[in-house]
Amino acid sequence: MSNKLSHRHAVIWMICAASLWSIAGVFTRHLDSARGFEITFWRSFFAAVFVAGVMLRQYGRAFVPRLRLLGRLGFVSGCMWATMYSCFMISLTMTTVANTSIMESLSPLFTAFLAWLVLRERIAVRTWWAIAAAAVGMGWMFAGSLSAVDSRGLLGMLIGLGVPVASSINTIVLKKRAHTVDLIPAVLVGGAISALVMLPFAFPFQASWHDMAILAILGFFQLGLPCSMLVRASASLSAPEIALLSLLEVLLAPVWAWLGAGEVPGGATLTGGAIVLISLIFNELSMERKARPHS
Repeated sequence: MSNKLSHRHAVIWMICAASLWSIAGVFTRHLDSARGFEITFWRSFFAAVFVAGVMLRQYGRAFVPRLRLLGRLGFVSGCMWATMYSCFMISLTMTTVANTSIMESLSPLFTAFLAWLVLRERIAVRTWWAIAAAAVGMGWMFAGSLSAVDSRGLLGMLIGLGVPVASSINTIVLKKRAHTVDLIPAVLVGGAISALVMLPFAFPFQASWHDMAILAILGFFQLGLPCSMLVRASASLSAPEIALLSLLEVLLAPVWAWLGAGEVPGGATLTGGAIVLISLIFNELSMERKARPHS
């Protein structure tokens, strides 16, 4: 892909992407009747429509050839997007938001391991410290949420484990191919696959027009746009860095729920969130100093 972002601009794009991902909880709190699989279907559908619209505007008649250029790894990326879209919402229907978020927070660890194994990417000691500190912060944020988990909740957490696994694989694919092939169409493929898989389980549709408006906002601005931004930023960031910055989604979600739905975060959430934020800032400041050209 041409016009590669600078490291600083890529970080800003990732912060914006994670901020948009984090609005899912507060918006779903205002749904009238749509639930579970139907939410996943419409979110994925509208995400696919958004990316398709952007591609048609940008490429015109070259729309289909662009999809064909994805290749095998591009299709794998699309499948990983679909897995993330689906597993996240299915997990939320079976267990708490906190338990699902705990599963998501494993992404930096998985990504760092795959980056070392597949890309032979050397992981800086400061990044390992940032991953460890972020894990501690996440554990603190959701302390006590694992108590009294029944068999359904445990199954929901196992399904939620698909999110960090798919996210890690997708990040490695992006690092391998994003600099040579436009992988934004993979976001469209992921939305289409997720919508098709969820469709049989979404019937009968119960969403009101109010719900449809909210789900369209989620599909456009909580999935389609930020996922495309991640693809664009991935060429300028390391794989563990992408995963660490993505944790801002879990960090910001309770803030939006507090401001938009009156869900006041507890002291553990604020303390753990501060630890995560400090670890992210420390890692990014270190990376920024490294990225500056020597005078």
